[in-house]
Amino acid sequence: MQKHSYENHWLTGLSLNELKRVAEEMGLKSFAARQMADWLYRKRVAELSAMTNLSLSARERMREAGYEVGRIAHCEVQVSVDGTKKYLFPTLEGEYIESVYIPDGERATLCVSSQAGCRMGCRFCMTGRQGFQHNLTAGEILNQILSIPESEQLTNLVFMGMGEPMDNLDALLRAVEVLTAEWGLGWSPTRITVSTVGVIPAMKRLLTESRVHLAVSLHNPFGEERRTMMPVENRYPIREVIAALREFDFAHQRRLSFEYIVFEGLNDTPRHVEGLVRLLRGLPCRINLIRFHTIPNSPFRGASEERMRWMNRSLNEAGILTTTRSSRGEDIFAACGLLSTARQ
Repeated sequence: MQKHSYENHWLTGLSLNELKRVAEEMGLKSFAARQMADWLYRKRVAELSAMTNLSLSARERMREAGYEVGRIAHCEVQVSVDGTKKYLFPTLEGEYIESVYIPDGERATLCVSSQAGCRMGCRFCMTGRQGFQHNLTAGEILNQILSIPESEQLTNLVFMGMGEPMDNLDALLRAVEVLTAEWGLGWSPTRITVSTVGVIPAMKRLLTESRVHLAVSLHNPFGEERRTMMPVENRYPIREVIAALREFDFAHQRRLSFEYIVFEGLNDTPRHVEGLVRLLRGLPCRINLIRFHTIPNSPFRGASEERMRWMNRSLNEAGILTTTRSSRGEDIFAACGLLSTARQ
């Protein structure tokens, strides 16, 4: 697949101030920036021609200058037996990414990618096996949200798709600004959850510059064991991650959760439960238990349903709010840890 030639002239992903600069460049009044933002983020148009309250000559000047709304349609969709949908999007760099739409009663969640591939190298993750291709632009991140047929039905966003969001923080924060600003989509930040394996400097910046929820990929309370599965432990030990999190207020309008994939015999013992309780004691948080989904050529196995119930009960009895996340879209490789576009 070829790169798009207009990648530097996407309007989608631009802030209101950046749209004002475009308006000035095109000889338009500054209020035209709000008009453009309304067309881009509220009306969700895909073509400049649809921005009918801009003059025809202005739209033509923008087109001649190389500006595009900045939308790429998905090129494939797979539908699970449980209603989950996995969308495949091409990227500006000629790669591919996947996004997952998860309907659940009154909730409609989109799992959004921030990178093509991932450089974190977690041993249990298909995306990590794929390796890293490139960061997505803010426009490409927003394109996943704006371009699916269910766009206007979405109630929640989770940045738990392909890539490590903290490894592409500038683009992520630009996208979050558009999502939450009154001139953008106007979402409450409490509808957005961003995940991380624990890249401490970027994580602290995200918590300082936004009010979104945070989910930390924990998976083992013991650093020496976590290191064998998650190379990031060498750079940012989980104990240092937790210490950094204790500097922030999670008691008011912001949720801190820990994702804990459960592997048979590796992190599902009484010792691990005790380690989790010691590690997280006094920190307002919850744990989401996730049964490991088997991936090809992997030595890992998921814990039994009985073991999952035991861990859930044990952690709740120890005072840590714990839930077990139900598996969605496993039959189409859309569940946690299964996203990969290596075949493309």
